Amino acid sequence: MATRTDQFVSPDYFAVDELLSEEHKLIRDAVRAYVKKEISPIIEDYAQRAEFPEHIVRQLGELGCFGPTVPAEYGGGGLDYISYGLAMQELERADSGMRSTASVQGSLVMYPIYTFGSEEQKRK
Repeated sequence: MATRTDQFVSPDYFAVDELLSEEHKLIRDAVRAYVKKEISPIIEDYAQRAEFPEHIVRQLGELGCFGPTVPAEYGGGGLDYISYGLAMQELERADSGMRSTASVQGSLVMYPIYTFGSEEQKRK
């Protein structure tokens, strides 16, 4: 399996960092570090083999990339949408499939259950 080192350094051409809170930056940096360590080195090999790195799914959940805007009492991250966007942007930089996996789980699965589900469904 071929691996590569992620050398990405994010230029802040539009001074966006000045608009972010420290929490936003910490969340972005945590997801960026994870991507550099776990996804970037392997994703090209998986793409060439037309396979999905299934072991990443549990890691994305542990990192908080599934349902980041759902309240923590229901298993989400309890974060704002800026945090959600920053996390998804970092995943997208590595691979659109990784970002899709996380955003679909949060937006099309967890959010509707939180919004329209019964209390029992939310807790589950």
